[in-house]
Amino acid sequence: MLKLLGTAALFVSAGAAAAADQSRADAWWTGPMLAPNAATLPQGHALIEPYVFDVISTGHLDTNGDKRAAAHEHDLGSLSYVLYGVTDNVTAGFIPRFFYNEPAGAANSSGVKFGDLTLQLGYGLAHYRDGGHTPDISLVLQETLPTGSYDRLARASDGVGAGAYTTSVNLYLQDYFWMPNGRILRARLDLSYAFSSSVSVHDQSVYGTTDGFSGHAYPGDSFSVDAAAEYSLTRSWVLALDIVYQHNDSTRVSGSTPAAPPAPGSSPVEQQSGSSYSLGFAPAIEYNWSSRMGVLLGVRIIEIGRNTTATVTPAIAINMVF
Repeated sequence: MLKLLGTAALFVSAGAAAAADQSRADAWWTGPMLAPNAATLPQGHALIEPYVFDVISTGHLDTNGDKRAAAHEHDLGSLSYVLYGVTDNVTAGFIPRFFYNEPAGAANSSGVKFGDLTLQLGYGLAHYRDGGHTPDISLVLQETLPTGSYDRLARASDGVGAGAYTTSVNLYLQDYFWMPNGRILRARLDLSYAFSSSVSVHDQSVYGTTDGFSGHAYPGDSFSVDAAAEYSLTRSWVLALDIVYQHNDSTRVSGSTPAAPPAPGSSPVEQQSGSSYSLGFAPAIEYNWSSRMGVLLGVRIIEIGRNTTATVTPAIAINMVF
């Protein structure tokens, strides 16, 4: 991302004469597919941005990064950003999620399931101003509540939550750069760190346990970096790209299952998922009807990583500001 910003800065110097060709008011944005906005909402204004997506599994990236082919499965879902400007510096809201899973070789979800709910509070540390040198900077706190089913599952595909309280601390940055042809490039850099509580787990669960299991799961911490850029082709049309890296620490599962008959008692269970990382790319195209409404069509591609699932995720989103 630093290389991108440095290159953009050179473009600013080289094309200073053309910078006035496009004003910020003449550039309408929906936002890239993954990186949230660092700018807080003006007081009294609301943003609603629903996403619909299909996570298509294409294989598994094992511990040395090699890909093992797998039958395709589909995890259909939606999430919506529902945010409100409490003050010019404070934005609050929530992110509900819904899922319907179609695994390969197993029963589909018994119905559309409500996933974990995220509460969000953001504070604007700095604001971009025309002619200034400071980007938009926001500190955003998120708390994800374990509202989605995760254990005591009749079928594995009904597991759509983590069962944990997850706290995420996020730093969002956003800046504007004028290209040599006078068009605007809007850049974002988002840094996130998340940690979770331990989880009481029983029977079949999202942690890979089976019926009869009783114990706990200890989800590993995660860290992600999302560098994104949007190029204003015209006032309404925008090209966007996210490059996102995520690292997850190992998740530990500890407990017991009933011993196999005729042995009495129970057998201990200790499992480690191992740490993982992934590198994803999400190209997208935006069309904006106005400065307050637009639609995005994009796809997230994860084909680089370790101990994670390779996926292709087409998505569509509508951005509305009121």
